[in-house]
Amino acid sequence: MSQPFLLNSRGRMVFPSNFVPELDFTALADVDQLEAVIRRDFETKSPSGSEIRDRINQGRYTHRYDLMRDVAMNLFWTNRYAITMFDKRPCRWGDVPRTRDDLYMPTLTPWEGGGGKVAAVGDAYQGLPAKFDEGLEDHIFEVLFDVFAHRTFHATHLSPLKPTVAELLADPTNQTIRITDFDPDYPTYRYEDLLDVSEEVPELEALHRWAMVLHNQYPWDRTRSELVEVGDLRDDDYVVVFHPRDRHVQQFLTRVRTGAGVTRKPPRSPVEARQPARPYRAIAVRDLAVLPRILAISVEPGDQVCSNDDLIRNSGYNWSPMSAEEIRTKTGIEQRLYTSLDIEEIALRAARSALAHAEVGPEEVGAVIVCTCTSDRLIPSIATYLSGALGIYQSYASYDLIAACAGMPYGLAEAVRLIQEVERPVLVVCVEKFSDKIGNVRPSRMIFGDGAAAILVGIAAPGVTPDIEYLKTYASGPESQVNSIIWPNPDFDNNITVYGPEVKSLAGRYLAQMLDEIKALPDPDGNTGSLLESVDLIVPHQANKTMVIDLAAQSGLTADQLYFNIERMGNTSSASIPLAIYDAVSDGVITEPTRVFAPGFGAGAVAGYAVLRIDPAVMAPRWSQAAGPAPERSTPKSSSEDISQAFN
Repeated sequence: MSQPFLLNSRGRMVFPSNFVPELDFTALADVDQLEAVIRRDFETKSPSGSEIRDRINQGRYTHRYDLMRDVAMNLFWTNRYAITMFDKRPCRWGDVPRTRDDLYMPTLTPWEGGGGKVAAVGDAYQGLPAKFDEGLEDHIFEVLFDVFAHRTFHATHLSPLKPTVAELLADPTNQTIRITDFDPDYPTYRYEDLLDVSEEVPELEALHRWAMVLHNQYPWDRTRSELVEVGDLRDDDYVVVFHPRDRHVQQFLTRVRTGAGVTRKPPRSPVEARQPARPYRAIAVRDLAVLPRILAISVEPGDQVCSNDDLIRNSGYNWSPMSAEEIRTKTGIEQRLYTSLDIEEIALRAARSALAHAEVGPEEVGAVIVCTCTSDRLIPSIATYLSGALGIYQSYASYDLIAACAGMPYGLAEAVRLIQEVERPVLVVCVEKFSDKIGNVRPSRMIFGDGAAAILVGIAAPGVTPDIEYLKTYASGPESQVNSIIWPNPDFDNNITVYGPEVKSLAGRYLAQMLDEIKALPDPDGNTGSLLESVDLIVPHQANKTMVIDLAAQSGLTADQLYFNIERMGNTSSASIPLAIYDAVSDGVITEPTRVFAPGFGAGAVAGYAVLRIDPAVMAPRWSQAAGPAPERSTPKSSSEDISQAFN
């Protein structure tokens, strides 16, 4: 389910899925699976009314903002089923159909003791100091407290399966909501109002949106609502009818009620992972018959900056508290770049730029390999799409390759193999668009960005040393590491999800293994020392700067030996290494032909490395300039003239 970002009328980035909960019911097989998602997204992080009162009594709230945030999360939990499954529509009881099976009404239990909890919140708020902006905090609290103070039902007893009207009427003592003196023009916030919220303090902008969404869950005067036994309803009374939000919700409810849903696979015991019978050898490229040469490297980064402040402005209803500075400390990322274009378009721009820089025509290209794990396209593949869009009448092979964050070493290994067969240039395009596949999963939103890079691999002239010197790929591992990053993941609403400890384990395992292996390989030029000692610069996959530096230190490397651009790009998976190599040139870190060790590792427990000679002359001018300045560095060059100056 695509969940793209939007730019509001003020030009600010907004993630609607973060504050308007929408579950993908096509991914849910039964109520147990739904309940698991609801518990994770709403219940485990949301305090109950009793817990809020206890925290007040214990003096755990130091500012008004912290109390308001807990109240808002409590109200999201209170609405956990209604907000994800139904639209609430007041209707005159006499006009409510009695026999339809696609309309529902809530049966509720009165909130015993709610008054004491409401009073405790009201009194506590008045006694606490403001954290950011007293006037704005007062306004947000007024909206939130109006909802919290007039809650009439006990939230613990809610069920996702609301009764139909006929089922509700089967027991006249069932209690439901009655609205007295209903006003059909009661004001609510438009969707555009939610998008256009703009506050100076990112935390308050997010909380303001939350309050507006929660207000809209009760589109009537809350002082006029009460619980009443359904047997006491009169025709002119107004009640609240729940309409399924879309056909997927109704189909889910029908599946559950009829038992005709898709049966989930039973859990399977993991299989013991066994080490290979003997180690795999690295490919010494100089031993091959046809030697490769890098003809061009081009990039197409995202065109929209998503800063850490932007993430906090868009804090999801299921996010734990975190500041922009905490994101930077945890990941090393200050911003990530998103693209407003399709994934195919940024891939095409990078490919065209590489071919133009190398002055290679479509009739000369022997193969096209696209390395990606975020393609929306199955048929035709992006590679075959690019072949057609570039004017390649026929290639020897055009195909997509899914190797996630090891995409570049995998793609180069395939390219070097293919040029042995076709003896023509091979175009490798690494491209990812994560921004519309993350949804409201916070770890993924913090890490991933969008971008594309193209590497045109040609044939070295006789007697010329190849630009690609060593290649090695790996895959699989313990099952927990294979499944460390999943997309689509039905357990997380089909969004990309990252299981941090497992990712760190696989990254550490592979990075240590790769370093040990290149320590054992000889210097390619025949000098004394190892291959690692001959390396001038290490450009790792830009996974998480903090994590990679820590893991590298465990293998004896220092941060000075590593190059990162993740602080301004984010993690672009398969595209991250070539994007970083390009920026190492534009930053002046690489100013002459330089030996680079490029290790990649990631989802599927894949990994691989390439040892390359990077010549600044092969860098193609960018098709377009990424938005925004680069933190702590000069803004990357954009025009052909500026690129040439940067490389000379």
